[in-house]
Amino acid sequence: MTQEELFKKLIAHSKEYGFIFPSSEIYDGLSAVYDYGQMGVELKNNIKAYWWEAMTRLRDNIVGIDAAIFMHPRTWEASGHVGAFNDPLIDNRDSKKRYRADVLLEEHIAKLEEKIEKEVEKARKRFGDSFDEAQYRSTSPRVLELQKERDTVHSRMVKALTENDLAELRQVIVDAEIADPVGGTRNWTEVRQFNLMFETKMGSVAEGANSIYLRPETAQGIFVNFLNVQKTGRMKIPFGIAQIGKAFRNEIVARQFIFRMREFEQMEMQFFVRPGEEMQWYEYWKEFRMSWHRALGFGDDMYRFHPHDKLAHYANAADDVEFRFPFGFKEVEGIHSRTDFDLGNHEKFSGKKLRYFDPETGESYVPYVVETSIGVDRMVLQVLSAAYVEEELEGGDSRVVMRIPAPLAPVKAAVLPLVKKDGLPEMARSVVDSLRFDHNVQYDEKDSIGKRYRRQDAIGTPLCITVDHQSGEDGTVTLRHRDTMEQRRVAAAEVPAIIGRECGLRTLLEKLS
Repeated sequence: MTQEELFKKLIAHSKEYGFIFPSSEIYDGLSAVYDYGQMGVELKNNIKAYWWEAMTRLRDNIVGIDAAIFMHPRTWEASGHVGAFNDPLIDNRDSKKRYRADVLLEEHIAKLEEKIEKEVEKARKRFGDSFDEAQYRSTSPRVLELQKERDTVHSRMVKALTENDLAELRQVIVDAEIADPVGGTRNWTEVRQFNLMFETKMGSVAEGANSIYLRPETAQGIFVNFLNVQKTGRMKIPFGIAQIGKAFRNEIVARQFIFRMREFEQMEMQFFVRPGEEMQWYEYWKEFRMSWHRALGFGDDMYRFHPHDKLAHYANAADDVEFRFPFGFKEVEGIHSRTDFDLGNHEKFSGKKLRYFDPETGESYVPYVVETSIGVDRMVLQVLSAAYVEEELEGGDSRVVMRIPAPLAPVKAAVLPLVKKDGLPEMARSVVDSLRFDHNVQYDEKDSIGKRYRRQDAIGTPLCITVDHQSGEDGTVTLRHRDTMEQRRVAAAEVPAIIGRECGLRTLLEKLS
């Protein structure tokens, strides 16, 4: 099964089992907008809880806020979004499809890198134990040819993006002979810049309404509240402000399911530091955020850092945490050193002082900022992608199982009476009642026990608790683990503690403390 086929199955599975639905589906949907179903919203909320607790509860110097989506329009002038929040877009005249020029080039570069790795793997199989990979990469004519092409395209792309040279950006696409992924032709238009912000009106009548924007990021709500939080919280530098909230971008090239959407959710933290100390904190947050991802247990090789080829107008350093999705390594989180750009510009545009008096140095200054910014929806897709497994079992049977980390699982446990008589449903309901105040649990009595196990496997429930006739005799139940399918008898009174120990967020947070 190819990765593309796997991804299509994942999308179908997500809808079938109540994780994610196309928005307004009865009206044929809305492009790049999705709704979270009963399982998806639980998973999403658990991811947000994991991030929030890791960023605030484990630390004395980070607090949270919830800023409004609507902000004064001058905010977006100060932040640079009005003038610089653009994507370079290119159209294919034949297919009428529109693409981001930089994404076309990045995907072409990724294909060249894949070709290099295939050449290396073929050589590894050919030479066996005597294979010297470093020597092969430096001497193979084919690998050197591909590497040279890759480096040339990459360097030209970075230069064109840095200099905002749209004509050169198109020329790189033409010279690299990049074809339209849909139509296969190379009949490209010129590259144009497109602003991604949604504009709307605020006011009681259209004639007197003011133009405002739906926020394209949550960070600015933190910056304009810097002094409010610092003074009311008596915060001392270094300190951070965290926020989870909706953001909106008019993505023209929205694709790959929920990876790139027009309405999405962000988890952002802005960490305020002394000027000159930003790089040490930048490195610190890079490592901490990577450890947060790796604590989920999907495998360290599924992640990598990717430094930005072109820095944003506010940054002096930027790295992405990338995850290996079925469609390749892609960004799930960005760590940026934003310098004093944001607070400095808001000070200039608002006319209000946004400075911090440092009692240790006796200085008053505009703090520098290190940002961590992660997309909630991309995290949902990351977890679903890593968790989806089609498994062959003994006896020719098979199952689809979502190996979602237990603390993030939508349903922590399912309680199943073996039959719908002999008082077993009543005993099972009493087990549910002992759990529901602490965990999201399900009661299920329909179909055979095997079918019920398969249903719970498909939504990622870590534990199933079966109540049978022996339960009425000795007060024990059967505990079944999702990943191994192993079963064991435990006392019903011990079940709440077991679920709390195996499915609580503490199991993840302890890895970070």
